[in-house]
Amino acid sequence: MHIDKLTRIDLNLLVILQVLLEEQSVTRAATRLNVSQSALSKSLSRLRLHLQDPLFTRTAHGLKPTSHALHLQQHLPKLLQGLYQLTQAPSFDPVNSDRHFSISMLESAYATLLPTFIGPLLQQACHIHLDVLGWKEGSMQDLQKGKVEFGITGIDYGERQQLKIDNLPDELAYKILFSDHQTCLVNDQHPALQRVKNNTWDMESYLSCNHLQVSCDGNKFWAIDFALDRHNKQRNIISTLPDFYGGASVCAHSDLIFTLPSSFVPHAQKLYPLKQIPLPFPLNGMAYVLLWHRDNTDEPGHRWVRNMICDSIDNVFKYDIK
Repeated sequence: MHIDKLTRIDLNLLVILQVLLEEQSVTRAATRLNVSQSALSKSLSRLRLHLQDPLFTRTAHGLKPTSHALHLQQHLPKLLQGLYQLTQAPSFDPVNSDRHFSISMLESAYATLLPTFIGPLLQQACHIHLDVLGWKEGSMQDLQKGKVEFGITGIDYGERQQLKIDNLPDELAYKILFSDHQTCLVNDQHPALQRVKNNTWDMESYLSCNHLQVSCDGNKFWAIDFALDRHNKQRNIISTLPDFYGGASVCAHSDLIFTLPSSFVPHAQKLYPLKQIPLPFPLNGMAYVLLWHRDNTDEPGHRWVRNMICDSIDNVFKYDIK
């Protein structure tokens, strides 16, 4: 492309050519463009010079396009429409857009949150494409590099219920979707159920049990393990699994305790006869957050999808930190 040569051409001449092709009359074209006939004739002369073609011949019925002009007529409308779009302020039309978006989601959030927003989003923007990916060790970097548009993951609360965002990259913005807390699942014959009933379910009895753990974001240990470590205590983790559904299955078929976000409990209990019991000691809660690159904060398409996700989740979940 010899883009430097475009500086020698007045692009307004293309608009004039399009009107002349539509009207095939200098008089009608001049009236439509609100210019004099002489001015339009001068513009036509410039067009002929630039394009090295007469473009039109005069007949008793008006202007007759040359074969080259007819060829140009096939491409000009789309070209001019594209130039027009380039001059417009950024916008997003969900009804007609066919854009592609991608979102990486933590597995526990995938099961809990995706059903809340996927329906409303695709109902209002039925032509867009949404790729849902699992949250993995490199997902944060993918957001930074623009390989994915959105991410949903969990971040723990620290002291005074302040979200621990110190390790969040500066390039990323976030919004809290809802807050959650840790709870426990056991099979329906687990000895811990009797301890809960007898009010003897405490940290000592919790730590005397064997546990399973789901590895999230490549991390084997969760906030609960670091909190216990500060008191020189630790869980006896017998089994580590890559996903929550696998954890629910192992929990249902063993005496291992499954400590997990409470929002996933209903999904596990739909599949297995599991019982929920409380975590027997205080632990700061966590929050599911929506992440995106700050450069996309005001981009209309990103903003529309982001608002759809947040509003849909907000309409369903009203969790408090416990």
